[in-house]
Amino acid sequence: MKILYAIQGTGNGHLSRARDIIPILRRKGEVDILISGIQSDIELPYDVKYKLKGLSFIFGKEGGVNILETYKKANMRRLFREVNSLPVEQYDLIINDFEPVSAWACFMKNKDCISLSHQSAVINKRSPKPVHTDLLGKAVLKNYAPTTIQYGFHFKPYDKNIFTPVIRKQVREIGLQTKNYYTVYLPAYNDEKIIQVLSEFENTEWQVFSKHNKKSYRQKNISIFPINNDAFVNSMAASEGVLCGAGFETPAEALFMQKKLLVIPMKNQYEQHCNAAALSAMGIPVLKSLKKKHADKILKWIESGVKISVNYPDITEKIIDTVMETKLNLHKPLQPGKKSYSAKKFRKISLKKIFAHLTLPAK
Repeated sequence: MKILYAIQGTGNGHLSRARDIIPILRRKGEVDILISGIQSDIELPYDVKYKLKGLSFIFGKEGGVNILETYKKANMRRLFREVNSLPVEQYDLIINDFEPVSAWACFMKNKDCISLSHQSAVINKRSPKPVHTDLLGKAVLKNYAPTTIQYGFHFKPYDKNIFTPVIRKQVREIGLQTKNYYTVYLPAYNDEKIIQVLSEFENTEWQVFSKHNKKSYRQKNISIFPINNDAFVNSMAASEGVLCGAGFETPAEALFMQKKLLVIPMKNQYEQHCNAAALSAMGIPVLKSLKKKHADKILKWIESGVKISVNYPDITEKIIDTVMETKLNLHKPLQPGKKSYSAKKFRKISLKKIFAHLTLPAK
């Protein structure tokens, strides 16, 4: 079986999960890897056949997605060329981790595409949602990478097609300690902002992994490190707790390690607000933003000894088998009747609408 595994390259979580999924897929068939996006800080230890620009969300430095830069970096003509030239018809199975080029190529060429992503779980009607309504954010999640069948990962199995997180072998096998410091990963904030707030806690040591700096340095009670997968995992494993955004992989791994967890969802990022709602329901504290006015809540978390227990068994291969069985059981296309689009028509469909949505803030 010839398999295309398409991975979102915005952020590090998708690629971290892929490290464990790819070896399993390779035991099942011949695997080609596709990565699109320009915001990842880690590399896969595997050959990547397709490295594409795709459609990336650009992180800002004030706590959210940089809408203007995201729009500027979007090149719809280039995206259409990537979509139109991707030979999805050559593959027996296409697995998509919230990756737009392969998803739209399948859509346009009447090809089945199976989603295996956290986003598929987030948009499931049974998954937790924030109190505020964000119809535009929902539209982005739904239209960004359309697929024919959806399987998802979440903090809990909220529905039959939702599984507990893929915890990497590296994380499962690492030795755990509890030293007197906290690990921090807040890619949507610049170093100056993080230092300004965390230096208020003079008796607390912080190890901050920065997306905005390539050299290590120390200021007051805060050590700043560039993003490095092994260093970050080792830091989490020996920490007292983890302060991070409300993404998926880092909170899931922190919970698996039984570390105290505090999350701050990114602004204009509906998915993270959904994650925050799920984590809050589990008893994890959530901050609206990283500001000095929230210092009392951060201090309360530091002084708290509460840790949340989770059960995340190693079922990754079972999940892959489920996906492959789904494909083998298909007797006809799941999207009958769709036709290829011209570049002009392509620019008029959902991807153009996504950027219209992104110009408005979430309510």
